[in-house]
Order: sequence, then C-alpha cells, then structure tokens
Amino acid sequence: MDLTITPDNIVYWQWGPINLNATIVFTWLMMIILVGGAWLVTRNLSTGVKISHWQSLLEVVVFAIRNEIRQVANQEASRYLPFIGTLFLFISVSNFLSIVPGYQAPTGSLSTTSALAICVFFAVPVYGIMERGLIGYLKRYIQPSPILLPFHIISEFSRTLALAIRLFGNVMSGSLIAALLLSIAPLFVPVLFEGFGLLIGQIQAYIFAILAMVFIASAARTQQEEEQ
Repeated sequence: MDLTITPDNIVYWQWGPINLNATIVFTWLMMIILVGGAWLVTRNLSTGVKISHWQSLLEVVVFAIRNEIRQVANQEASRYLPFIGTLFLFISVSNFLSIVPGYQAPTGSLSTTSALAICVFFAVPVYGIMERGLIGYLKRYIQPSPILLPFHIISEFSRTLALAIRLFGNVMSGSLIAALLLSIAPLFVPVLFEGFGLLIGQIQAYIFAILAMVFIASAARTQQEEEQ
C-alpha cells in the first residue's frame, strides 16, 4: 500500500541536490492551465447580448469573487480582485483536478501552501501602505497601546503559519484518507469520499481567500473607518 502524504515525495527526475518533484510539475501545470484558460476565454470577449458559455462562466466567477470582496472589505473590490481572485482560482482548480488519475494537488504540499501564505503576508503591508500611507500603517502596531507592539508582530507571523498549515492539513488529510479507504473498502466508498473531498477542497479555497481578504482589509482600513 503506497500512501503519499505529500507530492514533494514523488520525484520524477533528480540530478545531485536538484530534483523535479510532483509539487513543481503540477504547480507549473496549474499556472499553464490558468493562464492558457484565461487567454482562451478573454481573447474574443463580447459586450453584446450573445456571449460564449465560457465568457458567461467567467463573468459569474468574477462577479461572485468581487461581491465577496466588497462584503468583507466594505470597499471597492477592483483593487483587491486580481490578487484575491488569483489565490482562489489557483487553490480551487488545484483541488478540483484531484479527480484526474495521477494528478497530485500542489496544495497538498506544505511548500506550496507556505508560498501562498507568504504572498498574503507581504500583500497585507503593501495594500495597507497604499491605503493608509507608511506612517498610518505602522501606527496600527502601537494601537491602542505601544505595549501591544510585540503581540501585533507575533500575530502577523502566527496567522501566516496558520494559513499555510490549515490548507496543507486539509488537502493532505483528504488524500491520505481516500488512499486508506481505497485499500480496505469497496470501490464505492472511496468514490463517495472523493466527491466529499472535492467539496472540502472548494471550501478550503474559499476560506483561504476570505481570510486573506480579512487580513488585507484590516490593514487597509483607514482610521475614520475604524472609529465608525
């Protein structure tokens, strides 16, 4: 029985200390799928009544993401849409493609989830400074009291760690349990569990994107909005 806990363990090619594992391969595959799919859908956009099914699907997805951002941030969503939308689509499609035989979700690797969490870690001050200015952003670390400065700093790192581990743990555990059921149970049990795993994967993509937006919105909130 072969239980692969993480795609990092699947090595396709190795030369000395350099190796090409499943995480790298399927991460690049995901980027090609997302970029190629975006190009194919948007190359012939129409503003008329008759639009393609793919454009209609894309508009539904973008509208839904924009609406969620607007509700969470209580601000115009256009500034945050590219970053949050990319996070959601990458995680969502990565998890969804786990139904394909031989595919290994990159989100099942702690390296990938850590990289996504680090992107959020740096996006928080970038958006915060853009909205509040450097001084205004740094002031939040000493509010309501300078004594809380170390706790604010610890919070920045701890929530980044929590983002990475939460996504990794849920994706990895789902794959592991499915493999265990496949080895000890009839065919239909793993199939049903795989369907449930797909649902969990989409929920995890949603939760990750929403938490990222909450962190960014908190940093970008102006002093007037905080007082309200």
